[in-house]
Amino acid sequence: VAVDVKRLDEDAKSTGGIIIPDAAKEKPQEGEVVAIGPGRLSDDGNRVPMDVEVGDTVVYSKYSGTEYKEGEVEYLVLREDDILFKK
Repeated sequence: VAVDVKRLDEDAKSTGGIIIPDAAKEKPQEGEVVAIGPGRLSDDGNRVPMDVEVGDTVVYSKYSGTEYKEGEVEYLVLREDDILFKK
């Protein structure tokens, strides 16, 4: 069961106005769902639909998922279990 997420951009300044270099910034743990898998199969063979939908904004675990880049856009493939909540 996979969820494809596009990370949301962060501001390059802190709240105090200090510019933070890219090397020092943590990657965001929030993104927009851009694709989802068909859901998982239950023990009795029925398909269980995903709890998220394309367009949802989700917050996910810090070290979860597999990153990949398509053009200039970075994506993250997550398991649905790695999603903490949707906004």
